[in-house]
Amino acid sequence: MPIQDRVHRTWLHSQRPVPRIFISPVLRFMQLEAASGVLLLVAAIAAVVWANLPGGESYERFWETAVNLRVVGFALNETLREVVNNGLMTIFFFVIGLEIKRELAVGELRDPKAAGLPVFAALGAMIFPALIYLAFVNNLGPEATRGWGVP
Repeated sequence: MPIQDRVHRTWLHSQRPVPRIFISPVLRFMQLEAASGVLLLVAAIAAVVWANLPGGESYERFWETAVNLRVVGFALNETLREVVNNGLMTIFFFVIGLEIKRELAVGELRDPKAAGLPVFAALGAMIFPALIYLAFVNNLGPEATRGWGVP
């Protein structure tokens, strides 16, 4: 048995106080398929609440935190917001692309009939927000119609 399985099993089934009270529930939660979605929802709610509290300027200051990283000939001098938007979001969408490719190659979407509904849903998720945006800003002139985000 690989060592990481032994360590994981030890933490998951230990009767010692710290693993039993803190670690074991977290490990069981992370085994759920919906765990990442729940964590994202909780983080989004926490961010909205934090940004709207009196003193919410600390939320903006948090995102303006300087991130400085120097490795050999490479230097990164950005804010935390820029690192997330330009770096981590790139990795996120790369992983999503890999998951879609896997599903199309060997997963549930390898049959074109099964892929039809998700493809139309994805197209609708890009087209309808753009149409809603255009409906609201149509009377504001041609400059306003260029303001939508790219999905």
